[in-house]
Amino acid sequence: MNLRTVLFVLGILLSILGIAMLLPAIFQFYIGENSGNFLTSSFITIFVGVLLILSNLYSEKRLNLQEAFILTTASWVGIALFGSFPFFFSDLELSFSDSLFESMSGITTTGSTVIANLDIAPKGILMWRALLQWLGGIGIIVMAITILPFLGVGGMQLFQIQSASASEKILPKTKEISFKIFYIYFSLTFFCFISYYFAGMNIFDSLAHSMTTIATGGFSTHTESIGFFKNPIIEIVSIIFIIMGSLPFIAYLKFIRGEKKIFFSDLQIRGFLFLILVSIIVMFFYLLINHDLGLLENLRIASFNVISILSGTGYVTSDFSVWGNFPLIFFLFLMFIGGCAGSTACGIKIFRIQILLSFFKTQIKKILYPNGIFPVRYNKNKINPSFVSSVITFIYLYFLIFFVIIILLTLNGMDFVSAISGAASAISNVGPGLGEKIGPSGNFKDLSNISKWILSFGMLLGRLEMIAVLVLFVPKFWKN
Repeated sequence: MNLRTVLFVLGILLSILGIAMLLPAIFQFYIGENSGNFLTSSFITIFVGVLLILSNLYSEKRLNLQEAFILTTASWVGIALFGSFPFFFSDLELSFSDSLFESMSGITTTGSTVIANLDIAPKGILMWRALLQWLGGIGIIVMAITILPFLGVGGMQLFQIQSASASEKILPKTKEISFKIFYIYFSLTFFCFISYYFAGMNIFDSLAHSMTTIATGGFSTHTESIGFFKNPIIEIVSIIFIIMGSLPFIAYLKFIRGEKKIFFSDLQIRGFLFLILVSIIVMFFYLLINHDLGLLENLRIASFNVISILSGTGYVTSDFSVWGNFPLIFFLFLMFIGGCAGSTACGIKIFRIQILLSFFKTQIKKILYPNGIFPVRYNKNKINPSFVSSVITFIYLYFLIFFVIIILLTLNGMDFVSAISGAASAISNVGPGLGEKIGPSGNFKDLSNISKWILSFGMLLGRLEMIAVLVLFVPKFWKN
């Protein structure tokens, strides 16, 4: 195992992060915020990044499978760590635990926050939160399309790029695809920014929210989130671009290459849109029966909150924790499912649910017809049994980790409802939990430092598809 390549790539990522810190520093200077937190953080981050690059400059620019696993976890941990410096050095007087929690929440596009009053927070910090989520969004897309398929994590092999079949080709293929993804990602962000601006946001809010919308991250510049604007047009714009961010970016690549019907033929996209439609109808009728609001108002509230929670964005327009018990259970269910693989969305992912349902159908058929042969199919293609096993293993681990986090949080003194929703929001990378403390109208500031570290690790596990992190704790992994 050659860790020099891992350190070289990590150095590049840290250098990019350090350069990104200069953007809010310039913004601070422009608006007259007197703080050197970004310049200090940028200097430290770029210094360490360049040091790693120079000390490993002549390393082999290829990764084997073992090194790819290490790089996947090390890059996200390293970025979260150095990304916490602007928070730690800011005037908010955040502890290291709070700073790391906010940074991890940002880079994993979770959206949970420890900042109590966003409306009076420094604008440079608000811009950095949005930029972190934007970088995390494009990072997870690149990783999901180029790296996770090679690692065989949770059935992601299904989305392997055809022309790259060996793990040693990870880095060259990543470089080629990253530019195409960046072009699409940046274009969607730009159009989202323009749409928000013409819908009624000012330039600062439009820019910050466009980055966190496409990243399906949910960080807002206001404590009331999107509900602060009380503007139906802004909510419609948000809905449209959240859905676009939740679709697999490999479909955008195929569309550019000429597959114009990809958004209608792809089984995962159709399943995602169908789930959105059914969920909105369910929540619409619940609100219609239990709350005295108009038809259009019910439809607007139901649509926005369903799409925000399902995609893992976590924007809110109203406190759904006061709607009754059913919405809490229903939204908890949606948290787990999430959006499409290869998008900025989170959760178990639609394709895994579809494969699991297909597997159940074949098992029932085998019981009825013992001598029959019923292969599992997805998008009209026969699925290898190892893929199905990988999906089942992932879902099993997902819920196992979920219950372990609940136990750890309750042992640390958290109430049961907050522990359940906190664990779900962490591994599903959603943002707000349920209940008064960490619900839509609360935040994570008053949690103990141990709880914040537990939830931060949960965010990392959820963002990196569990197995990519857990495999590093297996002793045999480190043996050649």
